[in-house]
Amino acid sequence: METCISHTIKPAPEPTMKLKQLTGTHAHRERQAFTLVELLLVLVILGILAAIVIPKFSGRTEQAKEQAAVTQISTFRTALDAFEVDNGYYPKGRNGLQDLIVAPRDAQNWRGPYLQTDRIPPDPWGAEYIYECPGRHNPSSYDLSSAGPPGGDKVIANWTTQKR
Repeated sequence: METCISHTIKPAPEPTMKLKQLTGTHAHRERQAFTLVELLLVLVILGILAAIVIPKFSGRTEQAKEQAAVTQISTFRTALDAFEVDNGYYPKGRNGLQDLIVAPRDAQNWRGPYLQTDRIPPDPWGAEYIYECPGRHNPSSYDLSSAGPPGGDKVIANWTTQKR
């Protein structure tokens, strides 16, 4: 006996996405964008925050530079004291800081360099430190100072800072 198996072919199902659903998805994509009013509102908020925050930090830069100058003068003080211990005197003249890096001719016990650099660093404003030995403020040793910020009258010096 022969059996016959018949197959029925079903028609293809209709697409499940309808035109209404397609336009809804398209409309949803457009809604995800920001409107001009929303962007302007964000810019206004950022402007207000900047107006509050920036003035609080603007004075900090100058304060940090002043503290850097005080720290650098303290580093010079340590190096100059080590030079004095080794040689019995502080470097002489206006270019005395150079003696911390390169041995002067008259230094018999020079054990430098006393600074870990190949040149004397400038102050935080890019000017050279002012060194005098003997000093006007410290006649038995030296005066070391920075003229401070350009156009200002604040001098940062070894006679105005406390020893630490």
